[in-house]
Amino acid sequence: MANKTFLTVGPSALYPTVPQHLQTALAADVMSLSHRSKAFVDIYQGAVSALRELLSIPANYYVFFVSSSLESMERCLQNTVERSSFHLVNGEFSRKFFEFAKQLGKQPQQLEVAPGHGFSFDEIVVPAEAELICITENETSTGVALPLELISAVHAKYPDKLIAVDIVSSAPYPALDFATIDMAFWSGQKGFGIPAGMGVLVVSPRAIAKTEKLKATGVTIGSFHNFIDLATFAAKGQTPETPNVLAIDLMGKVTKDMLELGIGTIRIQTRAKAKLIYEYLKRHSNCQPFVTDAALQSQTTIVVNVGSNSASLIKRLEVAGFVVSSGYGPFKDQHLRIANFPAVSVEEMERLVGVL
Repeated sequence: MANKTFLTVGPSALYPTVPQHLQTALAADVMSLSHRSKAFVDIYQGAVSALRELLSIPANYYVFFVSSSLESMERCLQNTVERSSFHLVNGEFSRKFFEFAKQLGKQPQQLEVAPGHGFSFDEIVVPAEAELICITENETSTGVALPLELISAVHAKYPDKLIAVDIVSSAPYPALDFATIDMAFWSGQKGFGIPAGMGVLVVSPRAIAKTEKLKATGVTIGSFHNFIDLATFAAKGQTPETPNVLAIDLMGKVTKDMLELGIGTIRIQTRAKAKLIYEYLKRHSNCQPFVTDAALQSQTTIVVNVGSNSASLIKRLEVAGFVVSSGYGPFKDQHLRIANFPAVSVEEMERLVGVL
């Protein structure tokens, strides 16, 4: 796979500095460090500090390292919902969030719209019994990105309800206002460009308080990765179990690299690269964006409707040096999904347009 540009939506291209950081980690025996050592605490705290600065995470919000974003969905539900959650569903990953709630024995409710569409604020009516509102800010399966203003408006309308936001395939791009949400989560192998195998989960003090309330009333909140245990260990710069030390180390180092570049620059570059693709698709007779409303088109996960037989186009692109993702679920043979993460340069995206 030498000389390939990975534009897959996850795992995706490694951030350009990752090979250097891997060599540094090998030289420092990072993979052999005890997760109770001072050296690990320094790695953990360094990663958390960098993430707080890059994403403007409040000082009193916890940053947890878990196994994946799917685990994060389960943790959010198990630790903050006694009976019912409410879900905005417009694709396969927002649907997973809803299905996980059912599997956990909760009584979830949903507002569902067709794939490729967003939600009108007026149609979002959260039931009184719902304790948690689950929102997928960027739907990986279809390329719909919900306006951040919608999330803020939902919070303003329902200030007493907890809100969890999936930014799995958009972080670090969206400028979330953490004052309006209680949980946010993503994976390292997408926008941060590190190897797969770790998720990041940000949790508010309000969500932790709900977990403590549930535990006090005898509700099952999970085992070693419940919010209380995660928070207890996080306060010491540790995790409950032996974690993916290398992934935490790389997350911290790549985040510091992004800080040097500047989150503003990253967002400008992301929009510029996305514009190259979307402007090209406007001129194409056979390929169009699956999301037709420009206000909802993801800047980080661009989904292209090719009609049929996407596999042959994917093969032709790979011969030309570009690896992209197929469609997801029912759209597997109809779509291409192109990742526009910080690891991909403007020049690489320009070359992709030239190949197309």
